[in-house]
Amino acid sequence: MISTVATFHDRKVTESSKNVWSTFTTPVTVQADESVNPSPRDTSRRQSIEDAIVDNQDVEVEDSELKLPKLTSLIIVILGNSLLQACQCFLIVSSASAYAEHLGGTATFSGLVIGIPTLFSGIALLPMTKTDKGKYARPLMFSYASMGLGSILYALAYRANFLYLILIGRIVTGFGFTAFMYSKRYCSDPRIVGVRRRTMLASWLVIGAGFGFSAGPFFSGLLYKIGFSNSVFNGYTSPGWIMAVIWAAFGVAAHFLFEDVHGPIRPQRITQLSNISSQPHAAAPAQEQRRPTRQQWGPIIAMCWYAMTCFFILGAWEANIPVFAGVRFGYSPYASGNLIAIGGVAALPFLILNVIYAKRFQDRTVLALGSFIGLLGLLIMLATLHLGKVVPASLCVCWFLVALGFNLATTCTLSLLSKQLPPSWNGWISMAIQYSNYTGRVTGAVWGGAGVQVGMKNFIGLQIAIVGIGKLLHFTLWKQLKAKTG
Repeated sequence: MISTVATFHDRKVTESSKNVWSTFTTPVTVQADESVNPSPRDTSRRQSIEDAIVDNQDVEVEDSELKLPKLTSLIIVILGNSLLQACQCFLIVSSASAYAEHLGGTATFSGLVIGIPTLFSGIALLPMTKTDKGKYARPLMFSYASMGLGSILYALAYRANFLYLILIGRIVTGFGFTAFMYSKRYCSDPRIVGVRRRTMLASWLVIGAGFGFSAGPFFSGLLYKIGFSNSVFNGYTSPGWIMAVIWAAFGVAAHFLFEDVHGPIRPQRITQLSNISSQPHAAAPAQEQRRPTRQQWGPIIAMCWYAMTCFFILGAWEANIPVFAGVRFGYSPYASGNLIAIGGVAALPFLILNVIYAKRFQDRTVLALGSFIGLLGLLIMLATLHLGKVVPASLCVCWFLVALGFNLATTCTLSLLSKQLPPSWNGWISMAIQYSNYTGRVTGAVWGGAGVQVGMKNFIGLQIAIVGIGKLLHFTLWKQLKAKTG
């Protein structure tokens, strides 16, 4: 009897266990009409899930478009770019012509002294970009060390009474100019900078140029007044010695404060949100584009042309003003430095406003405005030359318009392309823009030094023709130059 009850009890437990497990293992059968016409509650739940996914991805996209690098690293890059612009591109401009002439050189040679670093910088970039592995710390430290050594050699030329030591010092400095490309690449690197922050950071880099063409020539002219009683530290050599000390201190600070970028650039992926629920196993994304299309070549050529144009004209004016003002007005390097500085100081507030309002306007609009302002300065200068009424005030106004316009235009060249082209192309895009800058800087400096010899009307006329070609490209490709703001 007892065994019978126990057997019956065990059988009941076994059957109940089977019933429980069957609720998890038995497939659920859904009627056809329910699958075709789900209940309003199920539809609402599904819609809520899809909306949440869309909102979450929108937030992620927005955050990625607004991201910025670490503040201390960003300060090092921007401040280093400012020192490059202010102290090496502009600090020697006012006195370079007189320094070269003192050692037996000509005005054209002084233009070569100003422009030659960019040529050797372009040569150095080729091996550097092949070995940098997408990093920034080692190239930047190499740049800062080269700047310090080049400054020392430039300063020693007076004591050695050797003209070509100026050129050698500037060539070594040119290896330091590689930091220009790395600064641009850093401020458009998709790993650390969102697409809506690239024009703003490019504007900050141009602020460095604004500081350069205002403070640099002023301090150069001021140091020139030290005199020449000392064969080591005098009006010609003092910029080199001072900059050697500044670069040594800045290099130490950069070594401890700069944090390098980590990880490779990931290909851009696009997800179709409308098919999330209907495609549980999405197909693998297509391979990333490797070559520019016919439509993409237009903006690339236009931006490279503008990058060359802006630096050609700015370099030409920087090299020409001390020579032309010395011949026309009898200006000393100190007075020429002040004239360049006044134009730079006047342009600086407008460049700062561009940083604030860059997120409201498209790059193609800023580019059109900047190139128009610069062209206006060239046309006014040509008119005053034709009428024979060039005075210091008119020269300063024209320089202000040229400096403001073409510095404003330079903020858009790389940022526009980085927004249109795949992220993994950022490296070679930066190289293309930088080589265009180099081409303009070298040829512009030589053209500026020879401006008085070839005739000032011819000097200005060539610049107007170059800007005209850029304008033609700009408005022909207007629709293709559309990009995100910011």
